[in-house]
Amino acid sequence: MASRSLGGLSGSRGAGGGGGKKSLSARNAAVERRNLITVCRFSVKTLIDRSCFETIDDSSPEFNNFAAILEQILSHRLKGQVTWFGYESPRSFWDYIRVACRKVSQNCICSIENMENVSSSRAKGRAWIRVALMEKHLSEYISTALRDFKTTRRFYEDGAIVLGEEANMLAGMLLGLNAIDFSFCLKGEGLDGNFPAVIDYTPYLKFTQSSDSISSDEEELRTLGSSGSESSTPENVGPPFIMDENSWFNKCKRVKQKYQLTLEQKSYLEELLRLRENQLSESVSQNKTLLQRIEDSDLAHKLEKEQLEYIIVELQDQLKSYQSLDQLSAEVSLSQTSLDPGQSQGDGKQDTLNSISEGKEDTPSLLGLCGSLTSVASYKSLTSLKSNDYLASPTTEMTSPGLTPS
Repeated sequence: MASRSLGGLSGSRGAGGGGGKKSLSARNAAVERRNLITVCRFSVKTLIDRSCFETIDDSSPEFNNFAAILEQILSHRLKGQVTWFGYESPRSFWDYIRVACRKVSQNCICSIENMENVSSSRAKGRAWIRVALMEKHLSEYISTALRDFKTTRRFYEDGAIVLGEEANMLAGMLLGLNAIDFSFCLKGEGLDGNFPAVIDYTPYLKFTQSSDSISSDEEELRTLGSSGSESSTPENVGPPFIMDENSWFNKCKRVKQKYQLTLEQKSYLEELLRLRENQLSESVSQNKTLLQRIEDSDLAHKLEKEQLEYIIVELQDQLKSYQSLDQLSAEVSLSQTSLDPGQSQGDGKQDTLNSISEGKEDTPSLLGLCGSLTSVASYKSLTSLKSNDYLASPTTEMTSPGLTPS
């Protein structure tokens, strides 16, 4: 019985130990993911701050640290490649990016694959980070790759950053890098794939001592100084004040830097505002000029319309006068032909031409427009004169009792 109880106790301890190991491993994985995401957020902020003062290139320590952090995130719990013999060889994150980012429009995957000076998979992944930053599409690449969940699940193990909730945070924080102009050389030492990337955590480890802690340290130093010798001088408590002075100096320096940055931003915004005001004034002046041109063109169109209407009325009056002249010439020709056929034909033609010429002189401004009408009228008058219906025969005139000689 005792052995059974001891066996059961040991079994329960073993089961409890297995559960504790699982919880510990899960905690470690969660802490690792949280640390990498937090450090990545800090590195993005430092890159944005540094870009305000200088161009970011391969020599920038902020960028080298960011590239190492991003490489660690994309390589977190990445599955190895299984060979024909069943062994699992290490794999680079470039193998995942190459497959998952094919759907990005105008991607740089093929150009990086064809680079001559980049041979290893790790070096191609580092070149891809630089090219994506220069193209301002790094966040788009990451978002597209994370949306392809099937491919991501095929390349990564459970607990990876790209499979957790931190993945959405990663794509969001990388979006701020699109505002930075990067300049990289794709033939430098940064693309060497023989050495793994190492993260430098020292720029992000800041310890700020509270005022209560500083006062307690000063009191402790005073107590130690007074217990050592009663004739202690105030110089024994110098280091705490020096440390405090240094801390205040650093704070003042940081405030001064922020003030200078604010002044530069203020001057930039003022210059931008001045340019926008100049553009606005130019636009207003151009608008006024265009409005004046529109008014002038409207006035010119109205005047032209009035002139055309006046010309139309004048042409109508002229046409009526031509019609009346044609009727009058026809009557005159008929009356003259009844008296003297030979002379009446010549005189009728002459009178008709004289009347038409007089009608033309009434409107000298429309001389060019009425030439065709004149020719038509003259043609009508000539036709009327040549008509046999309106000419009397000589025998009739001679035998007429009113025209016989006495």
